Amino acid sequence: MTQPAPRYALYYAPAADSALWRFGSATLGYDAVTGADIDFAVPPGCEGLDWSEITAEPRRYGFHATLKAPFELANGRNEGALRAFARNYVAGRPPVRLAGLSVNALGRFIALTPSEPSEELQRFAFDIVQAFEPFRAPLSQADLARRLQSPLTPAHRAYLEAYGYPYVGDAFRFHMTLTGSLPDAEVAPVKAALAQAYVQALPAGPVPIDRVAIFKQQSRSSRFVLLDSIPLG
Repeated sequence: MTQPAPRYALYYAPAADSALWRFGSATLGYDAVTGADIDFAVPPGCEGLDWSEITAEPRRYGFHATLKAPFELANGRNEGALRAFARNYVAGRPPVRLAGLSVNALGRFIALTPSEPSEELQRFAFDIVQAFEPFRAPLSQADLARRLQSPLTPAHRAYLEAYGYPYVGDAFRFHMTLTGSLPDAEVAPVKAALAQAYVQALPAGPVPIDRVAIFKQQSRSSRFVLLDSIPLG
């Protein structure tokens, strides 16, 4: 049987020794640097919830913000070429400075999002989507069908056809996911608890988007792990 192709993704993931990385990884109970489970940091007030279940979906991906969504490599491309291109590309880009991050509800899941809009971040993310497009294999019929199950606008469909992912360009929203989809009654209290835990864990102030990470998923049933973390500039 043919082995399934691994998938790669371009993410923002904080430095492994940063407070932000420790907060996000402990919230998810998974460290994508080591590929190992770690103890959960369940926010106060949520001890009665099944925190492992609440974070099961984002735990598969590791703590991150998506820049270019997971993709299989195009024919003629390989992992070494992807990593070399990333190192050269990222070295020529300056960091993006955000005013800060805050905990918010995006529908029924909770995530860290920029405290203030950033056009520089929007441009940076779309530049990466476009620059790495030659490495992306076309979506399989199964992946395309899965994407089309979501309600998509005509613009989203156009992005999906062009880049294999509908939420790029002006549809991109930077977010670092902290939970999966929650029951309606749990959204507000979990958001409040995570917001309090975040404030206690990290000092207020600017957050630099100072690196680009390559994550790898060996098979669709495995978790993503950190392959490379490349500082900007």
